[in-house]
Amino acid sequence: MGLFTGKTGLVLGVANEYSIAWAISEKLLAEGAELGFTHLPGPKMERRVRKLAEPINAKVITPCDVQKDEEIAAAFAVAGATFGKLDFVLHSIAYAPLEDLKAPYFQASREGFKTAMDISVYSLVSVARHAAPVMTDGGAILTLTYLGGEKVVAGYNLMGVCKAALDATVKYLAYDLGPKKIRVNGLSAGPVKTLAASAVGDSDKLAGLYEAVSPLGRNITREEVGSVGMFLLSDLASGMTGEITHVDAGYNVMGSPGRAIEAAREGKV
Repeated sequence: MGLFTGKTGLVLGVANEYSIAWAISEKLLAEGAELGFTHLPGPKMERRVRKLAEPINAKVITPCDVQKDEEIAAAFAVAGATFGKLDFVLHSIAYAPLEDLKAPYFQASREGFKTAMDISVYSLVSVARHAAPVMTDGGAILTLTYLGGEKVVAGYNLMGVCKAALDATVKYLAYDLGPKKIRVNGLSAGPVKTLAASAVGDSDKLAGLYEAVSPLGRNITREEVGSVGMFLLSDLASGMTGEITHVDAGYNVMGSPGRAIEAAREGKV
C-alpha cells in the first residue's frame, strides 16, 4: 500500500521527461497513484505527453488550452467521467512571449503582460474552479512557482511578476476552497534544467549561484523536487494550505552571499 493507493489525479503541464511535473508524477506513481494528463492541442505536444503517459497506462490523455475555459471544463469532465472523482491536481503551467520575457520588465508589452498573466496565473483560478466539483472528497491542488516572485532575480523579468501574482492566488484559493476540504499550495524549486527554464536568461549561472550561496552548498535535484511535490499532494500534508514551500537547498533564507564570499577570496569561485 502506497500513500496514493486508490487515489486519482490530473496533471497539467508535462512537456517532456525533464519537466518538474513529470518528476512529481514519477513519485506519485511510485506511491500507487492513478494519473491523467493534459497536453496542449496539436500532434507535437500530444506525442510528447503520450510518450510518457501511455507506458504507465494513463486512462486520461486529453487536450487542454488553458486560455479557454471550455477546454479546461472539458478536461475535468473527462477526468471526472473516467475516474469518478479526483483527489489531487498538479498545475505546472507558465508562459510569456519570448520577446516580453527577455526584455527588461518595464519594456514588456501590454499584450505580452496579458498573455503571461492569463496563462501563468489565471489558468490556476480556472483550473481550481473546474476541479472543485469533481474533488468530491476534498484533496489537494499544487502549483509550481519560483523565488523570482518574492525577490528580484535578474533575467526573470515579466515571469517574476507573474509568479508574485501566482503566490497570492495560491493563498486566496486556499481560503476559498478550504470549506470544500481542498488544500492549495505552491512549490518553489531552485534551478532545474527544463524546457521552460531554457527560455530564462542566465539560467545556467543560477545553478552555480545556488551552489555557492545556499546553506547546503549545492543546488537541488529534480528528484528532490518530485518528492516534496508528492508530499504536498499527499495526506501527510493534510494540515498545510496556502503555503509556498521552498525546495532550494535553503537559498531563499540567505540575506548575503554567505560562504561564497570566503570562496571568492580563496579564488574558488
